[in-house]
Amino acid sequence: MFYEPDKKNHGLRYTPFKSCVVPRPIGWISTCSRAGRVNLAPYSQSNILSYEPGFVMFSAGAQHPDGHRKDSVINAEETGEFVFNMATYELRQAVSLTASIIDSSIDEMRAAGLTPAPSRLVKPPRVLESPINIECKYYTTVVLPGHDWTTNHYMVIGRVLGIHIKDDCITPEGKIDILKIRPLARLGYLDYTSVESVFPIEPTETAPAYRVRGLSGG
Repeated sequence: MFYEPDKKNHGLRYTPFKSCVVPRPIGWISTCSRAGRVNLAPYSQSNILSYEPGFVMFSAGAQHPDGHRKDSVINAEETGEFVFNMATYELRQAVSLTASIIDSSIDEMRAAGLTPAPSRLVKPPRVLESPINIECKYYTTVVLPGHDWTTNHYMVIGRVLGIHIKDDCITPEGKIDILKIRPLARLGYLDYTSVESVFPIEPTETAPAYRVRGLSGG
């Protein structure tokens, strides 16, 4: 089949686009307001953008009913900081709960029974239960225009300042134990998945050495 998203002429019961680019890592973003109020929310449109130095992003759409942008976006812009916490299969219910709270006066981290842990270089707390936390300095926001103001998206980009990794999630070989962590990822519809298998794809023999190092993380 072929369809044009702007025309919504796919003829299916459910719009397929969000299932066409999967799986998507979930950025579980913790921020603080200017008044110091903690906010925690998951974003399924998130990813790493570069390394050396590292930049990560999360994209927030679907503004609140009164028209203002998501708290994560406002807080990151106004305070210049956020933490990118890894969402995992074990924490899936807490991730879902933090997504459902829209009252900015509620501390989602505490409401979900999570433990706020102090960060080293930024003010927003980390999620202690999360195996990986990435402290970020706000860099910029890219506004992605929607068909009207209600469907605008705000892509927040942050520069990585520091990374916390739980010691028991590092293998004897010095790699992150992804199978132990089981990162949570978003599919389309109401579907999610988690990493349950890992396999290497070796570079070709003709690949230059610098590329091999980049692919392997060496």
